[in-house]
Amino acid sequence: MSLPPLVEPAAELTVDEVRRYSRHLIIPDVGMAGQKRLKNAKVLCVGAGGLGSPALMYLAAAGVGTLGVIDFDVVDESNLQRQIIHGQSDVGRPKAESAAATVREINPLVDVVIHNMALTNDNVMEIFSGYDLIVDGTDNFATRYMVNDAAVLLGKPYVWGSIYRFDGQASVFWAEHGPCYRCLYPEPPPPGMVPSCAEGGVLGVLCASIGSIQVNEAIKLLTGIGDPLVGRLMIYDALEMKYRDVKVRKDPECVLCGKNPTVTQLLDDYEAFCGAISDEAAEAASGSTITARELKAMQDNGDDIFLVDVREINEYEIVSIPGATLIPKGEFLNGSALEKLPQDKRIVLHCKSGARSAEALAIVKNAGFSDAVHLGGGVLSWVKTVDPSLPSY
Repeated sequence: MSLPPLVEPAAELTVDEVRRYSRHLIIPDVGMAGQKRLKNAKVLCVGAGGLGSPALMYLAAAGVGTLGVIDFDVVDESNLQRQIIHGQSDVGRPKAESAAATVREINPLVDVVIHNMALTNDNVMEIFSGYDLIVDGTDNFATRYMVNDAAVLLGKPYVWGSIYRFDGQASVFWAEHGPCYRCLYPEPPPPGMVPSCAEGGVLGVLCASIGSIQVNEAIKLLTGIGDPLVGRLMIYDALEMKYRDVKVRKDPECVLCGKNPTVTQLLDDYEAFCGAISDEAAEAASGSTITARELKAMQDNGDDIFLVDVREINEYEIVSIPGATLIPKGEFLNGSALEKLPQDKRIVLHCKSGARSAEALAIVKNAGFSDAVHLGGGVLSWVKTVDPSLPSY
């Protein structure tokens, strides 16, 4: 369905702007009026990572007058495979600042607003209120639900995207004209069910595919052209090179945008709502979590332990803790791992950051290995505190 333009046009375009945007101006659907709307638009990009990189770059190139970027992270070398807004010289630099520098290089006519901070319950409403449109490039469920809830409560549309390995999704959520994210996903998936890109990986170029679709949708919304992805979920399979879309209907019983909403303000704790780990895993890990230095001391003292890496083999091949035996988490879930665990040694589990090993720990403890423990912080903690010479990922 076509929608009215989201913003009013600016008063005029300068000679430099006419010259820069001439290829837009000669498109009848965009023209002078559409370009003036882009100039007058204020768009916030949540995240300057995989999706935020191409989104910010193309929003800047398109002539969006005010671009906000919010990100609390710093550039890491592992980002450069897909986060093309950053370069080698930016490693260690705040992502928001690095992204802003690139945006200014692409288009000095754009006003860039840097939010070098985490998006939280305390600031999301204030930050969002200063923009016409939100582009969501986040990679975790807690922030996605918070972005959605804030946008609905403020009556703002946002363009959503998601990537994982070779698969991507995109949609436009605007409760005034269609469904919100909660209509599509009323509840977050069970903890540990859906791996993050940091755990499962992502094809770098997939970010450009989905990020550019997000910008395409943003331009359509701002200028009032075309048929936006409101009420439709676009699904992309990069391996099969196939696009398909699925209709998403507004849920009349949606707790946020339905007829009788029960969520009328931001939740107190989105991390708790999405559950970083299950209650069983949290209970198992309580009092049974060791540090990387404690694990190193166990090894140095010759303690009788059986160290298990519950990651996937491709992660294990990148970096592994000396002495660890690889038994992927899936084998714990189906029970086949239990027969591989010795009865006469203390079981010590680890993964990349500690979430998957906590889930496996709950299974191991339920199987009778009461003195089993897991490594808090996982491989990341080991590399940081014990052996910085090992690669991180």
